[in-house]
Amino acid sequence: MMGYENQGYEEAHLYSPEEQMASIGLADDPSPPSNGSKSFIDDPLSSSSQFVEIPTDDGDPTRSPPLNQTPKSSHNSINSILEPPSYAEAVFRSFDLDSVDSADINGQDHSALASPSFSSHYLKISVTDPQREQELSGSLVPGGNTYFSYLVTTFTNMPEFSGTEFNVRRRFRDFVALADRLAESYRGFFIPLRPDKSVVESQVMQKNEFVEQRRAALEKYLRRLAAHPVIRESEELRVFLEASGKMPLMKTTDVASRTVDGTVRPTNVSDVAQPAKGGRDFFWMFKELKQSVANDWGGAKPPIVEDDKEFLERKGKLHDFEQELINVSQQAESLVKAQHDTGETMGQLGLAFVKLTKFETEEAIYDSQRARAADMKNVATAAVKASRLYRELNAQTVKHLDKLHEYLGVMLAVNNAFSDRSSAFLTVQTLLSDLSSLHLRIEKLEAASSKIFGGDRSRIRKIEELRETVRLTEDAKNCALREYERIKENNRNELERLDKEKHDDFVSMLRGFIVNQAGYAEKMANVWETVAEETSGYVKT
Repeated sequence: MMGYENQGYEEAHLYSPEEQMASIGLADDPSPPSNGSKSFIDDPLSSSSQFVEIPTDDGDPTRSPPLNQTPKSSHNSINSILEPPSYAEAVFRSFDLDSVDSADINGQDHSALASPSFSSHYLKISVTDPQREQELSGSLVPGGNTYFSYLVTTFTNMPEFSGTEFNVRRRFRDFVALADRLAESYRGFFIPLRPDKSVVESQVMQKNEFVEQRRAALEKYLRRLAAHPVIRESEELRVFLEASGKMPLMKTTDVASRTVDGTVRPTNVSDVAQPAKGGRDFFWMFKELKQSVANDWGGAKPPIVEDDKEFLERKGKLHDFEQELINVSQQAESLVKAQHDTGETMGQLGLAFVKLTKFETEEAIYDSQRARAADMKNVATAAVKASRLYRELNAQTVKHLDKLHEYLGVMLAVNNAFSDRSSAFLTVQTLLSDLSSLHLRIEKLEAASSKIFGGDRSRIRKIEELRETVRLTEDAKNCALREYERIKENNRNELERLDKEKHDDFVSMLRGFIVNQAGYAEKMANVWETVAEETSGYVKT
């Protein structure tokens, strides 16, 4: 499965003979093309300086291309299958990572689940300048504890911020704290996942490579948060981006786990709606675990069951979608590897023909041998050009199909939001079970006390205590129900957003992928057709 935290396919060392191919002198190749889509402009295979921009996003359909930019028509039999239009000279600018557009200003970074517009407000975030720093405390050995901090730069005109530009330094654990605060405050939302700590990778990879990879991952994480229509306006994100110095400590929620003889005694009934975290919440965690086991294995019917059939149906469909997405991502990896292998093999073929050409030229005795050597040089040149085109095509394929990676991460966020809902529902069930047990205990005590003339003072006092506990537990149950309904509403809104943006993202991804495949296929066809025309004399009788 394509790993979400890798943030894209691995592109390093795609072509082992790249240095050798770059050194081959091609008469019509003044400079080697880059991996980006802008390489179309300087491509040596282009016979015209006119390019047509084929947008791969859902832009304004009423816009027409400039008058001086027209599709290059092709009249050969190979290219005719692609007409109209000709894609060979297209500039696929919507996937250029170095272009700055309105989406980048909003911090969206073409991420999955990025809302298309936030009116005139923008929130642009960058993470740069990793620096090694010394831990001020906790180390007995000088220089023993070090960490990297990153410069987080923010440009915004949102009214929630106190200014328009901020520069703060944050370390990785600050990002962890931000993620924890958002998870607690925005239960039920599809919150983008933060990068993992990756302790093993930090030990295996080269330090500079690891730090740069983490920097890029943290920047993408913040941009995804900035793209979320609710999270971008949160107090937690604003403090993280704006407050200088250390991050304020996180407020711990003491769930309604203060117990006496197993009875819930919440100090703050609103805390019961929050998930248990361990420590002082141990008793409450045990209660919820007991309730969960009773739901799954107990003979008694739970006090309340999930009856939202529409939600359960959509949850099942999303689970099926996730399985299909995993399969598609695996096939996408196979495609990238196949294109890489084809390009590398083509490059090796070109190098082999270069060596054969050199041998034929040096050992030639007859003019026919020299002519054959010249033809082989043309084949070698075409093979090297095709190898470079495969390399560019693979880079573009990675950019487009990386959307599959992003949605695997989105599905993890969806599952987390559904877990929030399940946790809140379990809390309600647990409190209802507690209320039932409390009422049963009161009934038993009242029955026992009624048998004694004048009543049993100790039992009467215990009954009064239990009634007070019932009142507190009833308040906690009502609060937990409100929290559960709030999470349900958040789930509902997020599912609607997911449906719309998944459609837009996948249409954009597929359109760009198809345009690039067609364009590069046409360019490669042009390369080989030129060689076929040059060697057509061999078939003449």
